[in-house]
This record gives sequence, C-alpha cells and structure tokens, in this order.
Amino acid sequence: MRFGEFFRKARKQSGLSQKQVAEKLGIHQSNVSDWENDISRPDYEKLIALAELYQVSLYEILGVEPPAFF
Repeated sequence: MRFGEFFRKARKQSGLSQKQVAEKLGIHQSNVSDWENDISRPDYEKLIALAELYQVSLYEILGVEPPAFF
C-alpha cells in the first residue's frame, strides 16, 4: 500500500473531510489531496500534525511496523 492510501484511511477513520484537515493544518485542500494521491508528501511538521489530528502513531499513518523496542 502506498503512503497516500494510509493518509486517506486515517482521515476517513477520523471522520474528517479533506477540507476540514486543510483548515486545521492551515493549508490548501489540494495539498491534502496531493498527499492522498501520492503526488507529494507532507513535510515532517505536517506529518506529525496529521498523526496528532487523526489520533494515530506516525507508524500507523505511514503504514509501517514500529521497531521491536517500542
């Protein structure tokens, strides 16, 4: 699965629209769409904000397994 699919899945599970996410992060809706369609990637600060907004870990939003020591 691509990163965009995880971004979309997390957003939908949080019950937010792309427009709502964009407003909360102070960005354009097109940025959220681009992330979800694997056109671009959020910068580090936005990635953290997305995880907090969606109430998931960075590992979950990226679709990767956390290291064993976590």
